[in-house]
This record gives sequence, structure tokens and C-alpha cells, in this order.
Amino acid sequence: MTLIAQITDLHLRPSGLTCYRVSDTNMLAERAIRAILGLEHRPDAVVITGDLTDRDDPREYALARHILARLPMPIYMIPGNHDTSEGMRSAFSDYPGISEASGEKLYYTADIGSLRLIALDSNVPGKPHGLLGKAQLDWLAETLAADDRPTMLAIHHPPASTGIPHMDNIGLMDSEALAEVIAPHTHVERIICGHVHRPIVAAFAGKIMTLAPSVAHQLMLDFKEDSPSMFSFEPAAYFLHQHTPKSGTVTHTAYVENYPGPFPFWSDEGVTWPGDKPE
Repeated sequence: MTLIAQITDLHLRPSGLTCYRVSDTNMLAERAIRAILGLEHRPDAVVITGDLTDRDDPREYALARHILARLPMPIYMIPGNHDTSEGMRSAFSDYPGISEASGEKLYYTADIGSLRLIALDSNVPGKPHGLLGKAQLDWLAETLAADDRPTMLAIHHPPASTGIPHMDNIGLMDSEALAEVIAPHTHVERIICGHVHRPIVAAFAGKIMTLAPSVAHQLMLDFKEDSPSMFSFEPAAYFLHQHTPKSGTVTHTAYVENYPGPFPFWSDEGVTWPGDKPE
């Protein structure tokens, strides 16, 4: 079994500062790392699908390195619209994938157990929307044609519509071109994204797109055309992507907070619960 933890949209700030005045994203990121470390089955890798930082500040990247250093497994990351490709490369030039990426954008492949990860860079400097561009799409077409192993694509900006107008307006602008590239390739099992701060599942180019919630704050669910961009502190979560040759890729939602339990699924009558002392 291959297990990948996907965290996204950390929006780290320089130490002591909050995000949008009220979101203590640094504390929330620390909590997410503790949750991953507390898993009974440790993931084979962690994939971060963008917006590691909030303002592409070198102090934010430095804090990210400090927080992520606690994870013992490989970490693969791509920039979001709050990061920059240049800033992420400068701060994480020794990280797997990034160390092999060439050109202005950070795109690369990685083998994670039985899965091949293709990390794509949709960052457009200074803009909230995403764009892959012809050079990256040409590379993707060649890469997919050269190897038919089970493959997962990671992109910050979701290529499929989410139904939330103000976020779809800043989605992936060349999604149609991406669809043309990946549609013929049945070995693309999953497209994993961030950006929207909500758990969303959609079809795209005959594939499954899963959009992970943020490990910090969540976007308000509002389908109105003129809905403002607002957030709340709904439970923070991350995705665990489990892959076996038999089942393919199965995605589980794992929550960052601790909750009461576990409790067994049986009645009290005539049953001794774990930890009970005999009378």
C-alpha cells in the first residue's frame, strides 16, 4: 500500500503575525504536522499543494522549513498564488523534486511507492488565477506518453469548476488545454488540488479531481454570483490518498483536531469495553 498525505493552503506568516488579522495559521500548521505524526500508519510522503506562505516572504519560508523539518518522510511541494516559483525554489532548493526542476516554473515527477506524482506549477506572479502555459503542457504530454504507471497530478488551481463563482473566476485559465493533454491517458488516476479551502470532488477530462480543505481556515460555502470572499473556522482537515494495485487511488478525509473516541460499535449489555476493570 502507498499512502500520501496532502496538506494545502497553510498561509504561514512571519512569527508572531496572524493571517487576515484573526487566523493563527502558524499554530494551525503546527497542529496539522502533529496530526500527521500521530497517524498509526505513517504516510510514505507528504504533498503540499500550494500557498505554503501567505505573502511569499522569506521569513515565512524560513518558518515553513522549521515546521516541516519534523516530518521524517519526503515532502513534495508546488507553489500557489500566494507563493512564487522563484521564492519556493530559493527556499527549498534541496527538497526532492524542486532540486531537479529546471526552468522558471517548478514542475517535476517523483516516484512514491506504487504511484508516480507529477507536480505542476500554476503560479502566475502577482495574479490570483493559475496558468500552466504551453511549455509545461508540452512537457506533461511527453511525460505521460513515456510512462503508463498509475499517476497522480498535483496542481494548486483546480481545473474543474467548483460552483463557487468568485473562486472559479481565479481558477486555472488553461484548463481546456490541460484536458486535451490528459484525457487520452487512462493511467492518470487522480488530480489533487488546493486553492479553494474546501473539500470538493469533481470530474475533469474523464478523471477524478479532489480538492483538499485547508489545514487552516475554510472558505464560506456560498453559490451566489456576487458572493464575497469570506472564511470561517470550520474543522481543518487534510487528505490521505491510499493506493493499491487492486483498488487504485482512494481518498480519505482526516481531521486535524482530536475528537472523543474511539468507541466500539456494540451495545453495553454483556460486553466488556477495552480498559474496563472487572467488578
